[in-house]
Amino acid sequence: MDILELAKKSGFFVTLDGKIGREQYQSVHGSVTALERFAEAVRTEVDHERHEKCPATPPPGTRQSG
Repeated sequence: MDILELAKKSGFFVTLDGKIGREQYQSVHGSVTALERFAEAVRTEVDHERHEKCPATPPPGTRQSG
């Protein structure tokens, strides 16, 4: 999961603050609405990753009977 890409797609502004050697220092700025979209995107991504690892589980958004 590329967390910075999810942040950008959610509406955050990601800046490169500095680079020291191989380490990059970045900041993320955005609205509460962007934060809500980001949280939902992370949850969706985790659900999809979980389903890919264990295909016997129902896909995200479906209900199990029982």
